[in-house]
Parts: sequence; C-alpha cells; structure tokens
Amino acid sequence: MPNDAPVSDPVLPPALDVVTIGRSSVDLYGEQAGGRLEDMSSFAKYVGGCPTNIAIGTAKLGLHSGLITAVGDEHMGRFVKEEVERWGVDTGRLKTDPARLTSLVILGIRDEHSFPLIFFRENCADSALDEGDIDEAYIAGAKAVVVTGTHFSRPNLDRASRKAATVARAKGRKVILDIDYRPVLWGLTGHGLGEERFVESGNVSAHLQTILPLCDVVVGTEEELHIAGGSTDTLAAIRTVREHAPDALIVCKRGPMGCVAFPGAIPDDIEEGIKGPGFPVDVYNVLGAGDAFMSGFLRGYLRDLPVLECCRLANACGAFAVSRHGCAPAIPSWIELSHFLEHGSPERALRKDRTLEQLHWSTNRERHFPQVLAFAFDHRSQLEAIADEAGVSRPHIAHFKSLCWLAVERQRQGRSDLGILLDGRYGGATLPRATGQGIWIGRPIEQPGSRPLRFDDGPDLGRVLREWPREHCVKCLAFYHPDDPAELRELQVERLQILQDAARGTFHDLLIEIIASKSGLPEETTTLARAIRQLYGAGLFPDWWKLPDPGSDAAWRAVADTVGAYDPHCRGILLLGLEAPEATLEEAFRRAADQPICKGFAVGRSIFGSAALDWFSGKIDDAAAIDRMAATYGRLIEAWDRARAGGST
Repeated sequence: MPNDAPVSDPVLPPALDVVTIGRSSVDLYGEQAGGRLEDMSSFAKYVGGCPTNIAIGTAKLGLHSGLITAVGDEHMGRFVKEEVERWGVDTGRLKTDPARLTSLVILGIRDEHSFPLIFFRENCADSALDEGDIDEAYIAGAKAVVVTGTHFSRPNLDRASRKAATVARAKGRKVILDIDYRPVLWGLTGHGLGEERFVESGNVSAHLQTILPLCDVVVGTEEELHIAGGSTDTLAAIRTVREHAPDALIVCKRGPMGCVAFPGAIPDDIEEGIKGPGFPVDVYNVLGAGDAFMSGFLRGYLRDLPVLECCRLANACGAFAVSRHGCAPAIPSWIELSHFLEHGSPERALRKDRTLEQLHWSTNRERHFPQVLAFAFDHRSQLEAIADEAGVSRPHIAHFKSLCWLAVERQRQGRSDLGILLDGRYGGATLPRATGQGIWIGRPIEQPGSRPLRFDDGPDLGRVLREWPREHCVKCLAFYHPDDPAELRELQVERLQILQDAARGTFHDLLIEIIASKSGLPEETTTLARAIRQLYGAGLFPDWWKLPDPGSDAAWRAVADTVGAYDPHCRGILLLGLEAPEATLEEAFRRAADQPICKGFAVGRSIFGSAALDWFSGKIDDAAAIDRMAATYGRLIEAWDRARAGGST
C-alpha cells in the first residue's frame, strides 16, 4: 500500500495525544510466583490487552489517550471500562457488545523466562470489531494512532486497524505499530502454548509487511522484528522492515540491553543505531514490559523529544514493569518515573524500594476524594454499653446501624462527598448495601480501646483484608502520644507497620486515627504534629489521617506542614468529633476549613448519641431515630459547607 502524503484539507487540532486500537481483556494473574499454572490457588484481577495497557500507561504518564475496543455487557466489561476511565482514558469509542463476553487471560509467573498463559478469546467482544467501529473524526482528533499486530490476525480486525491507519495518514497524524506478536492468536500454536513468543510463518510475515508502509514508527522485540521482516537474522529483518517502511522510525527492544532505534538507513552493525541503554534491575515478570516500554516511548515521542530521550523513558518504564506484578498496574506515574530518572534506586528489585513503592502507591490510587463528610457509626464498645444499660440484646446494635445508614441515604440528594465509617462486627448486613454506591467507606480493624494496639479479627491481617472489598478503607485508631514510654511507642509503631504492609498487599487505603489524650500526658500546640512526624519517620504513610481538632491555627499549621513535608500526596485529614456539641464542632470546622489538607470530617456520637440512647431505651421508634440522625448530620454538612465557603454560621 502506498505511503500517501497527507491530504491538504484543513483539520482541527488534535484533542487527544494518542488513540490505541485493539485488544482489551481481564487478566487473572496467579499470585504464587514460581509454580505451575496448574497449581495456582489464587489470582489477582487486572485490566489487560496490549492497546488497553498502553492507553492506561500513557494516561499515567500525562498524555491524553483514547481507546477503541469492545467489552461484553457484563461485570467484567464494566470492570474494564471503569478501570480505563479511572485513569482518564477517553472511552467514547469503547463499545459494549450485548452478544459477546469480555476477553479473558489467565496467566502466571514461573520464572523470569517462563510465564504460562491461556487466552480465552473465542467469539469475544474485542475480536468482533470491524471497520464500522472506526470513527474517522475520532482518529483525526488524535496526534497518533497505535495499532497492534495481533489485531491484524483476523479479516474483520485487519479491516478495522487498516482503516484507522489509513485515515490517520490521510489526516497527517502519526501511525505507530506495536508488532505485539502472539503466535497463538494467529492460530500457529495450541491453546496451551500461549506464552510462545515466536513461531516462524511466511504468511504472517507477508501479511505484516502490507501494514508497514502505513507506519511512522515500528516497535518490536527482536523476535517480533523477525516475524515482520521474515528472517531470524535481526539485522536482515530490520532491513526488510526498512524496505517496506522507508521513512519509519524502527525501534528494536532488547530486554535488559535496552533498545536500538533506526531513524534512517540501517547500518552494518546493529550497535551503530541510536542505543538507549537499559536499566540494571532484577526481572520478576516480563509480561507487560513491552506495553510499559511503548507508554514511555510515546510520552517522549508525542512531546517531540529526541529519539534517545524517548528510548530512555521507554526503557525506564519497562524496568518498572519487569519488577512488579501485573501489566497496567506496574506502569509508573509521571511523578514516579521522574523521581527514578533523577535519583535512581539502591535496589535492583525495584518493588523492594520503599520510596518508589510509596510514590507508586500514592500517585496511582484508584479513587479520588476531594472532600469526605462522613457519618461515623463504626462504634462497637460504646453501643454495647448503651444496649447493656437498656437491657436489650446485641442484635439490636446491628439494626440500629442500619438506621444510621438510612439517615445517610436521606442526606445524599445527589452529593458525591458523603461517607461512612462502619464496622463488620455489627454492620455486616449494612456494609454490602453501602458498598458500590460511590461513597467513601472506612472500616475499623482495631480492637476497641486497645492500648497497645490489637486487631479485632486476630493477627492474620492479610487473611482478614482479602475478604474486604477494595473500596473499603482500613481505619485504625491508635492511642498514641509522642511522649509515651519508648517501649509502648515502638510496639504501637510495629503493629501499624504490619497493618500498612497488609493493606498495601490487598490494595486497600489505610486511615490512621490518632488520639493522644488517653495517655494522660499534657497536650501542646505541637503534640499532634510531633506524633505524626514520629510515625512518618518510622515509615508509616497512611492514605488518610483522622485527627481531633488541634485547637488553634498554629497547631493546624504545624500538622499541615508536617504532612506536607513528609507526604505531599497524602489524601488528607478528616476531623473527628469526640462527641463534641454541634456549636463546638462548628468552631472546629471554621479552623479546619482554612487548611487545604483537611478534606472533611468523620463524626459519630455527636450525630447518633442522643438518638441511640432514646432508641435503645424504647423512647423513640425507627423513623424518629432516622429523622433525628439525618437532621443532625444534615446540619453538620451545612456547617462544613459554610465554613469552606467562608460564610458565617
């Protein structure tokens, strides 16, 4: 096909940096590295598929990306769509197919060279795309289009990808080919050989060579260039690619050796190309490394950086990917990548670099909460005491917590900033009703009143948290004063460290609530700030802090400065109530509202206290309890809104 010059018709400036086209899937990654896929006992669920990973990866790196693919009209399809949207990827051309299921891949990590995987792509949604799914205006609205080799493996997919590339060239946009060779998807191996990277095929080589004239950039591993060039001699294969794509930038990925780029004539020695050195890291998982590489390369290429810098960004992103579990989740954010390029790492196994892992966690979080106004009814011991005093059985507590949730629902009225704190002991029936509703949910894990800290469901925190939905934020109250005896402080810190590691391992946010008053030691302007500084110094980086009112603007500044210095990516502080009267809370709100680090409140007994006393003693019924709590909660929401707006009470 001729390498046509762009048409002269004027087109609008591109709204997107890049559009990727092709595979999307749900990847089920075996969690037991080093064993056979047959022996895997648990799996982590991620979004997958080369173009989808690249769309997410480029979005993480600050590009505005779009995705053309298809998913089924079912739970896994919604998962894929929600995940890519979470990263800011445009999904206006992500098709929901009512007749087909979302593609699925099951895979594992045997060692650095072996990664058994099975593609489930029989009549799946993304394999049914055709040229009718390619919107010419959408393609024209991007600086570049990424097409992938496997989406030329079927006639309908070939027509769709070829149309996208042709339109892009006609509109003066760039066409990037990721060869992405999977022999099993070309029908060259059986289902059990999904990990096979190279099978020689003259038919596939000839087919790919009809695509090359459309391309401005061709990227592949040595094996992928072998299939595109029809030769297992790498330099000969690259020369053949050059013959079919005379003006393309050809990039050869070489694993730990980095990459070599060829913008012009192919030299006699592959080492004479533009060499982008690799990064010396230990390989944990090669799956997804190519998608990370392409994401980094595009960040540079679409920002018009020199080829050598594009290669540097690409190789660094690939280094992150081979160090972690999963594909798209392993790709770094721009902040994380920039830190690595500036400072490097003392660890060859990047996943063991605590600074990088903290940056990865804090700049790749799943949901964003500009503000949280939470009704906290996670109390256990306090409600047990009220129930006991009233002479009613403990199951009444569970019913009362369902009334608290109904009070929250009454106040929602389209607001997206409400939240709850709710336990599993008595709130087990209510938590599923609140989960998936788009509100912030915190869930306590500490044993009430424990000092030193103990955990409510035993010490095996990994087992406990694996049973919690990922949207539940792990909340832990620690009675901690910076002047507590050293032995007590060390024990508190050790248990919080164990909790943090468990929460990260199960992808849960962590909220640490600090109350210093139980120690009986004096509290000064700097007490909370010193406590927070000690915890950060011990390697604790909670996503949220929950704190009492520091009591003054000076104390607030000390807290805010400490959090900002240690963790500029902290989600924020929630103000707790400590059963304070509404007037006292309103005054605390006015102080807190002046602090950007304070994102809202989590107040409990000030809302439910009087209603609980009267309901458990039989003085009011369910409806009256709901009315009273909803009204109090509503007044506090209004008070916070006024404080944030700078208005008077």
